[in-house]
Amino acid sequence: MRYEYIFFDLDGTIIDSSEGVTSSVAYALEKYNIKVSDKKELYKFIGPPIIESFQNFYGFSKEKAGEALKYYREHYKEKGVFQNTLYPGIEDLIKALKDDNRTLIIATSKPEVYAKQILEDFGIAKFFTHIAGSTLDGTRLTKSDVMKYAVEISDIKDFSKAVMIGDREYDVLGAKEMGLSSIGVLYGFGSKEELEKAGADFIAASAQDIGKILLG
Repeated sequence: MRYEYIFFDLDGTIIDSSEGVTSSVAYALEKYNIKVSDKKELYKFIGPPIIESFQNFYGFSKEKAGEALKYYREHYKEKGVFQNTLYPGIEDLIKALKDDNRTLIIATSKPEVYAKQILEDFGIAKFFTHIAGSTLDGTRLTKSDVMKYAVEISDIKDFSKAVMIGDREYDVLGAKEMGLSSIGVLYGFGSKEELEKAGADFIAASAQDIGKILLG
């Protein structure tokens, strides 16, 4: 199967955003006198909508989580957005797919404005036909919301020719909901067990493995 439409998650798939995300979460938690000794404890915040994670992992009410999100963004827009690294081989993969005339699309729970800034900073925004993310006003929040929007603006005629690449179950489940195939990556923040349980069609340990799946 040749996939013509390639959807990429951002955090944990194209970029390692752990430093920026965890430092911003820690900054927000400190506002409530919650100290985190090991920022790796906050890796669980990478992937899902941040507002939901404050509720799920710290028992915040919806209102309190909304306030915490404001603190998070306060730190993130000043510092966190710049604290990212590209995963090894990912830029070469993106260029190879583009050279092979594939349509590349970003579908991320990260706010779209930040996703665009990060990709532009790394000089790879130009390879993506669309960059779809969440909205700051909460009207497009979940991975499912973003996937629906990304598929809609991509005007896909044959869903069997589209695949979603991501590191968490949300990516796989979002793809399934839209009728897309999925590739789960192991170098991000999810686990093989999580991705297989969600029903990923392929598992890739590296950018090179993704290339083998998509380019042969």
